[in-house]
This record gives sequence, C-alpha cells and structure tokens, in this order.
Amino acid sequence: MANTNPLLDDLAGIMTGAMGAARAAGEEAKTAAQARVRGLIADMDLASRDEVEALKAIATAALERVEALEARVEMLEGAKPANKAKSTD
Repeated sequence: MANTNPLLDDLAGIMTGAMGAARAAGEEAKTAAQARVRGLIADMDLASRDEVEALKAIATAALERVEALEARVEMLEGAKPANKAKSTD
C-alpha cells in the first residue's frame, strides 16, 4: 500500500477548487461581455437583416423600372424624328 502525503492531497484539492473558480469566473466574464456588446448594438439602433433585405428588394425593383422607362424614352425619342420627317414631306 502506498503512503499518501496529506499536504499533497490538500494542495491537489486547492488546485482543483481554484481551477473550478477560474473556469466559473471566465464564463461569468464572457457572459457579461456578451451582454454589454448586445446592449451597445441595441443602443446603435442598427437595421436588422430583414429590413436590409426588404430595402434591397425595393431598390432592385426601382432600378428595373428606371431602366424600363429609359428604354421606353429612347424608343419614343427615336420614333419622334421619323414622325416629324413624315409631316414635313
């Protein structure tokens, strides 16, 4: 039977307790930091992903409409001189 040293047993117990306390403190610090960052983001009043996607869809639709109207204006302007030429003949 091996003899155990009570001093080493006590030291091992203290180290185990210290590691548990350090781990708990680390988790608490992480949770506090995450809460602080979430609070800062909430204070910034940033747009959500859904809002950005909705605005992107609106902008894309508006751009398509502008392009269609530009093509129509070009077509009408191209037809205009031809009509003038016919009326002068």
